[in-house]
Amino acid sequence: MHNVLGGIGNTPLVELQKVVPPGSARVVVKLEWANPTGSMKDRMARSAIEGAETAGRLRPGGTIVEYTAGTTGISLAFVAAAKGYPIEIVFSDAFSVEKRQTMLAFGARITDIPSDGGRINQLLIKAMIARADEMSRQPDHWFCDQLNNPHASDGYVPLGEELWEQSAGHLEAFVHAVSTSHSLHGVTRALWRHNEKIRIVAVEPAESAVLSGGASGSHRIEGIGIGFIPPLWMPKMVNEIQAVSTEEARDMARRLAREEGVFAGTSSGANVVAAIRVAQQLGPTATVATLIIDSGLRYLSRETATH
Repeated sequence: MHNVLGGIGNTPLVELQKVVPPGSARVVVKLEWANPTGSMKDRMARSAIEGAETAGRLRPGGTIVEYTAGTTGISLAFVAAAKGYPIEIVFSDAFSVEKRQTMLAFGARITDIPSDGGRINQLLIKAMIARADEMSRQPDHWFCDQLNNPHASDGYVPLGEELWEQSAGHLEAFVHAVSTSHSLHGVTRALWRHNEKIRIVAVEPAESAVLSGGASGSHRIEGIGIGFIPPLWMPKMVNEIQAVSTEEARDMARRLAREEGVFAGTSSGANVVAAIRVAQQLGPTATVATLIIDSGLRYLSRETATH
């Protein structure tokens, strides 16, 4: 029998029935809330920590340090608890109270970087990174540094394999939002091993569409759109980029809950908005896949869940 980490992966794939317009391709979504902490980031957290253990950078008794919008922090705190490591998290008031409470429940210690009125932008993210880097310089501290961690995308390769198997190889496009870019690239690596013709569509906030060549700005879609090009971003692994506004993402998150029974956060809403656009282009014989990144239970204090 496995320990709790054995519960990561093998999440359900379901078809959206009501929010997809007639004449569109099938849109299927991977319910990543079925991972132990309710997020796809459990996959990355285990991969990054085990990679550091194998390389000898994280030893017994060592402390994990990371900056996070919360979802990665929860997953790292979960894996740290299962493996017996203390963890220091750099966080901000720009992100939900539920995320903070969950990280604390797993035993994380939190250092806050104040935001500009709850706005998510480049200045905030870079301040969080700088503080985590400073903290990690203490003895026996390991800096996960998700943006620059090469092991992070490895954790998502199995997710791509699951998508291929669950769709029986009938998949024309994969659509997914970009934060660090690891989940998009890891899934693409797996899918393109099977079929390089699968169309890969990246999603970013319209208010900060830097991947599309736009200006860096502020938005309120938690967990994506860091305001600058991720260091390990690989444009050759993407066929197209879609920009989705905070308002569109919030509206779709509400619709998913009320019309499909799929309770998710705004980043998942953005994924579905873009996936529907692609589905309308491809027509009824195709299948488009995307991810429900995490559960809407993480955002109950936010207006997405209540209005």
